[in-house]
Amino acid sequence: MLAVGFIGCKTNTAAETTSAVTTAVAATAAETTAAAETAATAETTAAAETTAVAETSAAAETTTAAETTAVETADETTASTIAPENPALILASTTSTQDSGLFDELIPAFEKATGYKVKVIAVGSGEAIKLGQSGNADVLLVHSRKAEDKFVADGYGIDRKDVMHNDFIIVGPASDPAQIKGMELAADAFKAIMAGENIFVSRADGSGTYTKELSIWQRAGLEPGGDWYIQTGQGMGESLRIAQEEQGYTLTDNATWYAIKSTPGFDMVELVKGDSLLFNPYGVIAVNPAKNPGLKINYKGATAFIDFITGVQGQKIIKEFGVAKYGQPLFYPDVIK
Repeated sequence: MLAVGFIGCKTNTAAETTSAVTTAVAATAAETTAAAETAATAETTAAAETTAVAETSAAAETTTAAETTAVETADETTASTIAPENPALILASTTSTQDSGLFDELIPAFEKATGYKVKVIAVGSGEAIKLGQSGNADVLLVHSRKAEDKFVADGYGIDRKDVMHNDFIIVGPASDPAQIKGMELAADAFKAIMAGENIFVSRADGSGTYTKELSIWQRAGLEPGGDWYIQTGQGMGESLRIAQEEQGYTLTDNATWYAIKSTPGFDMVELVKGDSLLFNPYGVIAVNPAKNPGLKINYKGATAFIDFITGVQGQKIIKEFGVAKYGQPLFYPDVIK
């Protein structure tokens, strides 16, 4: 009996052990299954999130590309569809802006930005102002401030604005027979030139440069005349060439000077500069259509040109013009410096 009881207890214990093991195995299996399901769920979620991010990114890139294309298309459409009602614009300006090469950069940029087509008439400031008075120009870019102010005061011009400036300089032969090199005052240099009856070449064309020359003679208290005083009636570039041929002195704006002085065989030199009297400002003026009602003055085009040349792009072109070639600007912007 005792033996049977012992065996029964052992049997029960084995059953319990088996049951516990089975339970533990089942639990472990369940936990393993749960972990596997969790891992699978996590992987599925991560994959889904990765797919979502990739799809979002792709969608964003597609949207960005589409927006960029739309903007570019819009810009192209705008550029191609904006056509001025009257695209023809006549600009009367000084020979210095033409001879220096400034207009070779400024005008194409303006035409591209606005759709206008510019005809440039390069003459002296006085002649440019006459063209404005007669209604044969739409907008002026000149450098003769007293004449500009009178043009506006008389009602022929409107919307005048400062644009840029540079300086006049007195140039002449390297031999410098009048011994003016380094003089601080332009009037003193003119006195010395006249005293020795050294050749002086004058534009004598009503230009801003000629007006400035006359003001220097007036400051010196002198009235030039004689065989030594050559009046060309020509623009700045041509007058410089004549001064070179005659080995004489002349007054020039420094923009035209830098553009001409590198010409082969040209050996004139700078002699006098820096006098405040030699300051050379340029202004832009729209021609008043009311003064010539019978003519189709392009006031809208004139306004567009004024906005451009005094705006960011125009002022940047002015500021950078000449730097790459000459190591310094030929004009200095007065609106955005």
